Amino acid sequence: MTSIFRTAMGAEFDRLHPRLRRRFSVGLASGEACTGRGVMETIWHGGAWVRPFLALGATRNILVPRAGRNVPFVIENVPYTDGFGRETVSFVRTFDLPDGPRRFDAQMVLGPRGDRVLDYLGTHQHLATDLRFTAEPDGSLLIRSGEHRFREGPVDVRVPELIGARAEVRESYDDRADRFRIRVRVVNRRFGPLFGYEGSFTATYTDVGAQGVRPGLRPVREEARA
Repeated sequence: MTSIFRTAMGAEFDRLHPRLRRRFSVGLASGEACTGRGVMETIWHGGAWVRPFLALGATRNILVPRAGRNVPFVIENVPYTDGFGRETVSFVRTFDLPDGPRRFDAQMVLGPRGDRVLDYLGTHQHLATDLRFTAEPDGSLLIRSGEHRFREGPVDVRVPELIGARAEVRESYDDRADRFRIRVRVVNRRFGPLFGYEGSFTATYTDVGAQGVRPGLRPVREEARA
């Protein structure tokens, strides 16, 4: 067995920087979880019209409605088996903003064809999108999202591009600073940049079998549809 990320990327995974290979090897096979701690140099969002959408998403831990600079944050990547028997890796980010902590939750599983990762967003996994992972020439990792789908009960619809958005994540390793660096941009094709952040962090690894999955990390509701 390998991690869901190595499976999705295939041979391209080996082109990543060694520290990125270690970080994205977390999974049930490795028995490791990864916790990153660092600082977001900036958290930004688009114009005032974006704020109501960010505030709505924040009620389910999707996106962050506050901008800020030099914001401490933690990212928890913990593997576990979800209620449908799928290997899942959490991507739970907690930002320590002045008005209180804000979370941006995602849970990732391997897509049904094994060539991509499926990203469920929020506490109730109402939103899902396919992610494509690419190794860049410098060993960094580029992640691009596809279209979003909304699921609730019998409802299963594609989110229209007018209100939807695409995300681009770049993660690299800075050998001089001995830190991971991350940059995220969420953009609407018509209205432009909506939200993003940029910062750096260090990572520690723990035995997930010994530590387990802390309460509150898993979503309230899990979605079976891929």
